[in-house]
Amino acid sequence: MTAPSAGPPQAGAHHLGGSGAVRRDRGADSPELAIDVKGLAKSYGGRKVVDGVDMQVATGRIVGFLGPNGSGKTTSLRMLCGLLTPDAGEGRVLGLDFRRQAAEVKRQVGYMTQRFGLYEDLSIRENLDFIARLFSMDRRRQAVDGALERLGLKSREQQLAGALSGGWKQRLALAACLLHRPRLLLLDEPTAGVDPKARREFWDQIHQLAQEGITVLVSTHYMDEAERCDELVYIAYGRVLARGTAASIVAEAGAGDLEDAFVRLVGQATDNFTDTA
Repeated sequence: MTAPSAGPPQAGAHHLGGSGAVRRDRGADSPELAIDVKGLAKSYGGRKVVDGVDMQVATGRIVGFLGPNGSGKTTSLRMLCGLLTPDAGEGRVLGLDFRRQAAEVKRQVGYMTQRFGLYEDLSIRENLDFIARLFSMDRRRQAVDGALERLGLKSREQQLAGALSGGWKQRLALAACLLHRPRLLLLDEPTAGVDPKARREFWDQIHQLAQEGITVLVSTHYMDEAERCDELVYIAYGRVLARGTAASIVAEAGAGDLEDAFVRLVGQATDNFTDTA
């Protein structure tokens, strides 16, 4: 969901995907970076969960953030949107110092969590109205109506969130992310557990948002989704192992496809990690 400064519920995620790869020249005329951070680090109990991650994402691009479970993806996303304080790192998100201006960053970022986090005993409309109140939005009703229409939720607006299927919960979560008109979306495995049709529709929506100039950083385990991204960043053991287009990563790994490339990268990283442990 979104990430206001207080601590609202956070919208959950579900997995969608796309069929074929879609390549557009988004960002070619907008060289500025929506995300430009270096040395991002976070430890828990002496264990480095994120270890010196550099991240650069151009405005209006869709960047896939991939890696095994426990590789540091969620922690990285939470630091970038101001929900988690990094141990180290510097840089800017949407032109703002992501450490010193975390509150301002939160108001311009839409963050969608892995698990559905809106109120299940409220209706779709009531959930969106609550989010609009958290952001102190003017013309709340108009904003909520727009979100309902855009995500195809208008006919279900009075339905309780807890009664929705995974795909419809995911639509509601995305609507909550977009309600305050963010410039950057951070999506944490947004299509996990969602059927293929819903995944495809979700990714069509993501590409439409990017066409409108919204930047998207999205984590996923699905290779078909990865291939619909403009660029990819692959992380394991808290460190970035590869970045670039799907084609360039496959070529550099000497692999047959993207999945094979990532298997090789993780194998190499595991060997290195074991040697230095």
